[in-house]
Amino acid sequence: MNNHLEKPGENTSRPSSRHRWRGARRLLALLGLLYVLPLIVAGFTYLLSGPREHWSRADRSPVGLAPDPARAPEAVIQVYAARAYGWRGIFSLHTWVAAKPAGAGAWERFEVIGFGVDRGRPAVRIGSGAPDARWYGNVPTVLAELRGAQAEAAIFRLRAAAADYPYPRRYTAWPGPNSNTFTAHVLRRMPELRVDLPSSAIGKNYPVRGIFARTPSCTGWQVSLLGVAGVAIGLEEGIEVDLLGLGVGVDFNRPALRLPGIGRLGMK
Repeated sequence: MNNHLEKPGENTSRPSSRHRWRGARRLLALLGLLYVLPLIVAGFTYLLSGPREHWSRADRSPVGLAPDPARAPEAVIQVYAARAYGWRGIFSLHTWVAAKPAGAGAWERFEVIGFGVDRGRPAVRIGSGAPDARWYGNVPTVLAELRGAQAEAAIFRLRAAAADYPYPRRYTAWPGPNSNTFTAHVLRRMPELRVDLPSSAIGKNYPVRGIFARTPSCTGWQVSLLGVAGVAIGLEEGIEVDLLGLGVGVDFNRPALRLPGIGRLGMK
């Protein structure tokens, strides 16, 4: 007689438990590969870039990405992103919007800045300044641009969106609301820009009008639980899963992986 035959009523849960544990380990390995490894790479890149200037001496000069108002009389809107200052740049970006109405002689910047909020300064800052200035030494990139009549009409909606931003005197670097929360909010009023905010723009998914919202590009929808966990699906964003403010996903429109710290890995 085979002594290894299971008797009726014998506990058979042990193999099932092993299978569940094996599945859990694979899930943890996948999370480590997608969320932790890119941050390690970004951290080493930061360390190898050398010492940084103190923020008070960091370069804030323009880099030549914005048209000169004297040579570009039409209305222009540009959306910018640059690495956050210091070690925070391993994880996140700072984003802002710059606008120049038709015939205007200077640019305006629309952004949220945390410095001074704890001493009573507003988080939302709107004022003149170089639209393409380095963000404390970090070179910005243009995420999107709009010119002409479309830009002129969008500037009115930009001002209205900035005025009704629900966190004008509040700033929290993680998980939000922060500069990326504000940028995502105003972009939802300017769907013609179709801006895909990078996966490393921590705070972009922080809820503004409830847990459900349009994606910043206005080409899809997202659900977010206090900016800590959520999912976004959109034509521009592809599919992105947000965990602890870090986004991982796949972009099908322009094939690429979306990874924390690194950003896009694929077509630009």
